[in-house]
Amino acid sequence: MRNVLRRLVAGEISEEEAISELRRVQLEELGGRARLDLGRFLRRGVPEVVLATGKTPADAARLAVAMAERQGQGLISRMTAEHGAALHELSSAAGMPVITYAASARVLRPGFVPEHIGGKVGILTAGTSDLPAAEEAQMVVEACGLEVRLDADLGVAGLHRFVGPLASTLEWGCDVIIVAAGMDGVLPGLVAGLIDVPVIGLPVSTGYGRGGAGEAALTTMLQSCSTGLVVVNIDNGVGAGAAAVLIAQRRLRGRNTASSAKASAPTTRKPKSAAATVHDMTDPPGIAKSSARISTASRTPTKSHGKPRR
Repeated sequence: MRNVLRRLVAGEISEEEAISELRRVQLEELGGRARLDLGRFLRRGVPEVVLATGKTPADAARLAVAMAERQGQGLISRMTAEHGAALHELSSAAGMPVITYAASARVLRPGFVPEHIGGKVGILTAGTSDLPAAEEAQMVVEACGLEVRLDADLGVAGLHRFVGPLASTLEWGCDVIIVAAGMDGVLPGLVAGLIDVPVIGLPVSTGYGRGGAGEAALTTMLQSCSTGLVVVNIDNGVGAGAAAVLIAQRRLRGRNTASSAKASAPTTRKPKSAAATVHDMTDPPGIAKSSARISTASRTPTKSHGKPRR
């Protein structure tokens, strides 16, 4: 996009040609079957992710490698072993390295490194079975240039296990925490009730019987007594990672803006800190004042001209 704008400013292309090229950057068709939204990262700060489920291994791999060729990296989630094999084969032929997560992966164009933003995202899981969804979120966060710290197997069956990692994550300076949990899904609410950092609950489809598909964890998180807990859909690691990125970016932007404002603000008078006097207080709207204001007028002299007072 920057290249198109530079050529437009230099007069190498017309305005109509620039618009046409930008449209191709925003939406590109591959073989008439899939349209890649290559402008999503510029619009939202989160790149597109290829969902491998429902796609043949060859098609899913082709889409991920095509994204890497055009925008530096291609993200793919919910891979099977066949999807992974096809991806590694195609990316190797293209000379592109692959960063593999539990069931997700990032294909990188040689030399590409995401721009470092400076935000930090902590990820906690209740059990090791929750790692595939948690690592899906980790993939998205790392692709956006933020730092990630992941601690696993901290469920409420042994509360002593999560205190240390939670304290370390806070000391590390995280901007937001993702908590992945299956079974009864209690851990996100517990964490959210203890800290002032935004918490995103990620329900996972692990467990026994009726709750094994993740409904129990989802319901628990939605009914949490901890106010402010944000919850994504079952196994939606991509959604949790994207939400964490947006929250961390906003918090980082707010801190930078506040620092800039503080450094450039003129010297001001100290704000009034004393309690309000009767003259400063007013009654609520729509309610007549029950007492008159206290007057501070001086006493009337004894001698006066004119009509005497009664």
